[in-house]
Amino acid sequence: MGENKQRMLAGDWYLPQDAELVADNQRRFELCAAYNGAGGAKAEERTAILSELLGSMGEGVLIRPPFQCDYGSHISIGDHVFVNFNAVFLDAAPITIGSHVQMGPNVQLLTPTHELNAALRKAGWEKGEPIAIGDNVWLGGGVIVCPGVTIGENTVVGAGSVVTKDLPAGVLAVGNPARVIRTLD
Repeated sequence: MGENKQRMLAGDWYLPQDAELVADNQRRFELCAAYNGAGGAKAEERTAILSELLGSMGEGVLIRPPFQCDYGSHISIGDHVFVNFNAVFLDAAPITIGSHVQMGPNVQLLTPTHELNAALRKAGWEKGEPIAIGDNVWLGGGVIVCPGVTIGENTVVGAGSVVTKDLPAGVLAVGNPARVIRTLD
């Protein structure tokens, strides 16, 4: 394993243009293209493609195409998860999704972050911060989850919200940035 991939997996600054990472991204490109083109295929065929693309996947997972990710191999999904159309999971760091999670259309889970220093950003440096979604979470349509965020189990995030900080279990959060507005029973 090359230096940039090791750095990426360790959560350190790395250069994504590295040949090994570009090859990993090409693998993802081909599998996403196959998955997104298999919309009318039997469920078993679509599941086989997802199983090859993702790091791990539980039973009863349904991701409606089109679906895009950075690598796929850093995504772990629990049982009985539903992801609606146009999801984007940028997995430069691990993305962990619990069981019985529901996501509306156009949800984005974004682990990459870029240098604030203009010269280093121009040089292409980035790093990833993991995202964790607890069991039985519902992310409404168009929700964006930013790098390093954890969302606790049984939480609901309203449509169009941008989650910039961790959310506790069992709350309703809405807005940009997402704020807890009440506790859920």
